[in-house]
Amino acid sequence: MINIKNICVYCGSSSAVNQSYKDCAVELGKLMASKNIGLVYGGGQVGLMGLIADSIMSNNGKVIGIIPHFLDKLEVGKYDVTELIKTDNMHVRKMKMAELSDAFIVLPGGLGTLDETFEILTWKQLGLHNKPIIILNIDGFWDKLINLIDHQISENFATIKNRKLFDIAASSAEAIDILYKYRPYDNDIKSKWT
Repeated sequence: MINIKNICVYCGSSSAVNQSYKDCAVELGKLMASKNIGLVYGGGQVGLMGLIADSIMSNNGKVIGIIPHFLDKLEVGKYDVTELIKTDNMHVRKMKMAELSDAFIVLPGGLGTLDETFEILTWKQLGLHNKPIIILNIDGFWDKLINLIDHQISENFATIKNRKLFDIAASSAEAIDILYKYRPYDNDIKSKWT
């Protein structure tokens, strides 16, 4: 079992989404706080990002938000968290989120969530880290993404080993359970962070 102090959660900033996605963000926050696991996230106050941060903070948990200066100036930064780190750009933001996290959970989201997800998957494939990545597939939200990755494998643009870069969970409780049973990815390239 790996030691999990902080989980980076990638998720959407839209509030005009299915209630089940909102409920999942709140539930995951409560569960993380109850297990004394901190949140590392994009530092926003809107959408699923704001909901999970609020859920953890209201349950006496720890939240580290990381936001670029230009997004903070647009007044989307969340200041009522344990710590809000401001970065010069998106690249530094994503690197800092990865460095401070022991695992990654992907909730429903948009293009930014896809960007973060594929980058952290690619970093794992390249041996830059060997941390667990869980896709939280609420109501089948990520089915088409998973099918696309399977299609990439069938067309030889990815290998079957790449399918082992991440796990899939149908609920917050299942995601946390997977994290505690995680076995490091078998990669020939030495990991930079863990």
